[in-house]
This record gives sequence, C-alpha cells and structure tokens, in this order.
Amino acid sequence: MARPTPLRDVHESLGATLTDFAGWLMPLRYGSESAEHNAVRTAAGLFDLSHMGEIFVTGPQAGEALDYALVGHLSALAPGRARYTMIVNEAGGVLDDLIVYRLADEEFMVVANASNYELVASELLERAKPYDAVVDDRSEQYALIAVQGPRAQEILETLTDADLAGLKYYAGLPGLVDGREALIARTGYTGEDGFELFVANQDAVPLWNALLAAGSGFGLIPAGLSSRDTLRLEAGMPLYGNELSTSLTPFDAGLGRVVKFDKPGDFVGRAALEPLKDIPPTRRRVGLVARGRRVPRHGYPVVADGQVVGEVTSGAPSQSLGKPIAMAYVDNGVNEGLAVDIRGSHEAMDLVELPFYRRK
Repeated sequence: MARPTPLRDVHESLGATLTDFAGWLMPLRYGSESAEHNAVRTAAGLFDLSHMGEIFVTGPQAGEALDYALVGHLSALAPGRARYTMIVNEAGGVLDDLIVYRLADEEFMVVANASNYELVASELLERAKPYDAVVDDRSEQYALIAVQGPRAQEILETLTDADLAGLKYYAGLPGLVDGREALIARTGYTGEDGFELFVANQDAVPLWNALLAAGSGFGLIPAGLSSRDTLRLEAGMPLYGNELSTSLTPFDAGLGRVVKFDKPGDFVGRAALEPLKDIPPTRRRVGLVARGRRVPRHGYPVVADGQVVGEVTSGAPSQSLGKPIAMAYVDNGVNEGLAVDIRGSHEAMDLVELPFYRRK
C-alpha cells in the first residue's frame, strides 16, 4: 500500500488526483496539468516532494567517506553549498543521481530519489565503514516542500528574514520560514528559479498553508507530479528509471562531468569509469522535437531509414514549445532522418541540443 506524505489531507482537500509513485501516495495533478506547468513558468508552483530521501553523513571523515562512496569530490564542497552527483556500482552503472548539501564542516545531507533512497542509505552505510563517519537515514523525519518559478523569491520573502537574494544557486542556509525551522535550498527540478524547504514533518501542513496564502497574490498554485515531469523534461533533466539506470554510466547519459577523477584516493566505480572518459559512448542522450502532433512516449523506438537507432526515454507535449518533445538515446553518428515509431507510424522528428527550454 502506498505511503502518504504528511500533506495527504491537504492534497485531498484541494481536490488532487492521487497516485502511487515509487511507493508513495502523491498528487498527480490538482486540476489542469497545463495550468500548473504554465504557472511555474510564469509565476510559481508549490510542490510536495516529501517522498524524497534525506540521508545524513557526519563525522571527522564524512567528506572523505562521500568521496569514496560517490563519483563527485564532496570533501571540496564549502559549507552551505550543494552539488549534483551520482552513486554508481562497481561496473559504473548509475544507482541513483543525488544532491549533496554540506551543512557544516562535518555534516552532509544526501538527497536521494524516492525509489532509491533505501538502497542509497544501505550503500552509503557499507561504503563508509572504513571511515570515521556516521550514516543516518532521517528520511522519515523530513517533509520537503518546493516553491518554483520566477516569483518564488518574492513569495518566500514574505515569510522569512533569511537572505534569499544572497543565496546562490545550489546553496542552502538554515532559517525560519513562517516561524518554523527549515533548511532553505536554492535548488529545484523545473528549470526555473526556486527554493526547496526541508522541514520537520509536523511543520509541513502549516508551512504549506502559509506558502499557499502568501503566494495567492503572486499567481502561485499547487502543482503535481505531472507538471513536474513536463517541466524537468523541457529543462533536459534526467529522471532515474528513464534516462538513468544501472545499465547506463554517467558518460552514457552525457553527464560525465560529474565524475571527478582528480580527487584524492579511490572511489567505487573508478576502475570501470576511467577507461570510458575519452571514449565516445555508442549511444548519446538527445532531444527530439516532433514535426507533427503525435507524442513520443517512453519505450518507443527511434528509427532512421527504417532501422531502429535508439529509444525514447521520456516524452510529452511541451507547453513552452507548443510541440511534442522527447529525450532519447540515439546511436552516435545518426543526426538526420529521425522518426519515432508511434504504434506503427513513423513520425518525423528534429534532433535538438538539450535543454529544450532555458529560463531567461
């Protein structure tokens, strides 16, 4: 049975359509998906992300433990900053993509995807054993609420004295929001400016209601998983299980930049990944824009000259472009004459560089 977040009753009162996502009961939409998507692009949207996992790594060697456990150089991260990284297996396959926040000299928070956080916590626990570090999965203690969109800062400033204007992208600071303790992070998954607020479970409902009230005059509306998916697709951001999996390395996904070979010491997956850094992968992650109106969906074959040359990983109508779009893995060297096999019909596609959408 799907687990509810602390905001379940709020979602039901707002008329949300709830769905099982990664074992959690989550709001799919509250009304119109396109209205929610467009609100985030033009004003702001309010998201419940409490299904994400929060795993703390603390101690004198917490940074070194994460350097070994993950592909990034986390010990070089300054307190108050965050970094996108990945955890891979010995073969270099991606177990999850993560954001790591350094909260203090000896305290890090690893944020994992809902479907993977138990695996990530288990792997971190095992990999940290040789180090003077403690791994503590605190996912059950936290709710996560995101305000995303060009007016997010204006809205949040009505509820906090924290220095939001001085808070850089991929940085976080502790502060009071509506009188409640929160970690305020300038991060997100929409391609827009915005903030993610990590709070205690008991503060989730009052904080959500305060944000909804504060944002009412700014065009903020609650937004569900459907709009979050189309927003991140337009922004070219990968989704674990679609663009990322254990059968793919960071280099396959075009994200080899997150693998830091210049950090000191060994790390899990290094032996498998190092030979790949200068070799083009056989397939690359690309963007496709449909010339017609039919939508490419996950798993549909990409074809050229009647031959299968790839596969769609994510696809949806794009509100920002006014056309269907998709991310796909396509054979290297194939750039023209692409189509997607949509139920037997080959629908012409234009190959484009990611992202599809970049905020001004």
